[in-house]
Amino acid sequence: MIARGTLGSVLVLLGGLVTATLPVSTPVLRFVPLETVRGLEIGRMAGLVVVLVGLGLLANAWLRLCRTVAVGERETGDPRAGVALVRLAALVWTAPLLLAPPLFSRDGWSYAAQGMLADVGLSPYRWGPGALAPETFVPLPGWLTGPPIVQAVDPLWWDTATPYGPVPVFLGGLAANLTGNPWVLVVAHRCFALVGLALLAWAVPRLAAWGGVNPAMATALVIVSPLMMANGVAGLHNDLLMVGLMAAALVVAVERGWVWGAVLAGTAAGVKVPGGLVCVGIVLVSLPVGAAILPRLRRLVAVAAVSVGTLVGLGVVTGLGNGWLHALTVPGEVNTPLSATTLVGGVLDWFALHLGLGTGPAFFRDVVRALGLLTAAGIGAWVALRWDTGSRRTAIAAVATVGGAFVVLSPVVHLWYFLLLPPFLAAQRLPRYGTGAFVAVSVLLGLVAPLDSSLHGAYYAIVIGCMTVALLLPVLLLTRTARERLGRIVAPLAPETAGEAEGAEELALRR
Repeated sequence: MIARGTLGSVLVLLGGLVTATLPVSTPVLRFVPLETVRGLEIGRMAGLVVVLVGLGLLANAWLRLCRTVAVGERETGDPRAGVALVRLAALVWTAPLLLAPPLFSRDGWSYAAQGMLADVGLSPYRWGPGALAPETFVPLPGWLTGPPIVQAVDPLWWDTATPYGPVPVFLGGLAANLTGNPWVLVVAHRCFALVGLALLAWAVPRLAAWGGVNPAMATALVIVSPLMMANGVAGLHNDLLMVGLMAAALVVAVERGWVWGAVLAGTAAGVKVPGGLVCVGIVLVSLPVGAAILPRLRRLVAVAAVSVGTLVGLGVVTGLGNGWLHALTVPGEVNTPLSATTLVGGVLDWFALHLGLGTGPAFFRDVVRALGLLTAAGIGAWVALRWDTGSRRTAIAAVATVGGAFVVLSPVVHLWYFLLLPPFLAAQRLPRYGTGAFVAVSVLLGLVAPLDSSLHGAYYAIVIGCMTVALLLPVLLLTRTARERLGRIVAPLAPETAGEAEGAEELALRR
């Protein structure tokens, strides 16, 4: 099981060296066999299949791990050995990916360039990575020239400011002060992301105990899932550090007081703004049972003040300022098929064009996107002002609800945005079908990671990738063996009767 997942990670690394965008000046491209394979279309397609097979092995190992810890806790009644096993798997499975280039997205190269901008004294909130290139540099198709630090940056973000908070930019600047090697810098950023994974490994068992869920099973569902390994670790996205800080903030709010929880929530928002959504859970869990509206409003204002103060203070202390607030609209420059509001708005714009309504090309898209954000904000306010206070389980559910509303209604949604949800879903006692869907979606979102933005119209790769995924998914989820394994995973998580559920929750809380 552990060895199978490790083999999967190694295959993802090896295949990623063939499929990932790399700076043309990187020494690894001087290895003739690799250069030859990357130069052939059949070689790139083979590399994509190797990556997908690796992800399939990781998914299979993960499902076996989930079954092991689920059944083991049921038999022994002690989840500590299971938690240790899951943490060991996380350590071993992430090790091969530590040195990998950013996979399935070029965002990691952008992080490296933004850190370099901060190091040379150019605000990444005013300048894009292109500012690092000589004035005489004229980008060519494919970005095959220019300084190493910008050679692999996605052309779409060449001249755009970063929407990320001061935390990752400052850390990136510290790394850039030590080296200008792009690959070393992205490894440093992956280490920053893995801090988020470590925080999840610490926080999720505590959240699970609050929700009456097997801590080992919840930890397995979060930190070593295909979704996490593909999009959080291999994909190298700031969302992993953000969600780790969110989970830690909720735990710290209970164990050390809401002020410290709010400070961590502000730090999470200092990575990416959605990190501040955990403030809703902090408000609810820090109030006594049955709190009225006025105390809720006071606590909401107080938590918001501490979080925003922390966020602004980070900008001041790091010297980066808070100009990133003006760049929050940058991700909205692209349309993503996972965004429901963008899809609905696009359909309305298509009808408006053919009906001759005379509206702008993106009029309804922008309107629907704005309504989506307003609805998400309304849901957050309703949860904070109407849901039960003084309950840890309610606080977890609140963060999951508000986070889910944001992801569903966001104007831009990428696969890695879903990393926000698992820590707060896995810590709740879901119905059987809910847990089964959780497992299936985690597998799916992990397997399709290579088919996201990294392909950019590579139609042959998309077809071959889809065919490979279509072959892997039935094997992992639909065969008789797979169904039996899934049943063993789900059964211990969802007792048949309410009495059993309450008893399990009380037992977990006593632990």
